[in-house]
Amino acid sequence: MGIGASIFLIALGAIFAFAIDANLGWLNLNVVGWVLMLAGVAGLLTTLYFWNSRRRVVAAPVRERVVAEPVVPVQDDRVVREEYREVRRPGSGYPA
Repeated sequence: MGIGASIFLIALGAIFAFAIDANLGWLNLNVVGWVLMLAGVAGLLTTLYFWNSRRRVVAAPVRERVVAEPVVPVQDDRVVREEYREVRRPGSGYPA
């Protein structure tokens, strides 16, 4: 049952429970209205629960790329080596 059908049942049940004042003898329209409203609320809650569970995102596993040989940068037939040096100044908050 979707959201529209649930709201329709709630509205129809409210009409039967509060707006119609008829005496059929064997059928109490107030009770029918309350049952329809409860069915509409149950359908609405069920629909919202399944919509909420469907929106959960599951992350795909990360594929690692394996490189057989590392790429070495070359300039003018010479191999270029990159270095990373970290210089800490006194008083920077890091231990020396």
